[in-house]
Amino acid sequence: MGCMTDGKALQIEITPQGSLRLSAEVAQRFFPADTLVALSRGPELWLLPVRGPAAGGLLLKQRNPQGDRSVVLQGIVERDLPAGRHAAFWDGERGALRVALMSVAET
Repeated sequence: MGCMTDGKALQIEITPQGSLRLSAEVAQRFFPADTLVALSRGPELWLLPVRGPAAGGLLLKQRNPQGDRSVVLQGIVERDLPAGRHAAFWDGERGALRVALMSVAET
């Protein structure tokens, strides 16, 4: 269904309004400082962790008591982001969470 990381499929949600939503588990594991940089790379969106707000980047905001996080990407990333759930995997060599911009439902 999605790409695997340590035996577990990762899915990232992009809302119709252009917000990125991360589960609390994904946010804590890959973006512990609650900051990231988003880059459009071909058919993927790359999310790279930043060491903290002082280093720049986008601040992840807590969206519910479970600790899920979100950030608005519309206007930040220079492309239209397709809404829906998207497969993702951690690329340790590049230090990025790579999100396929094709909806999981389209695969």
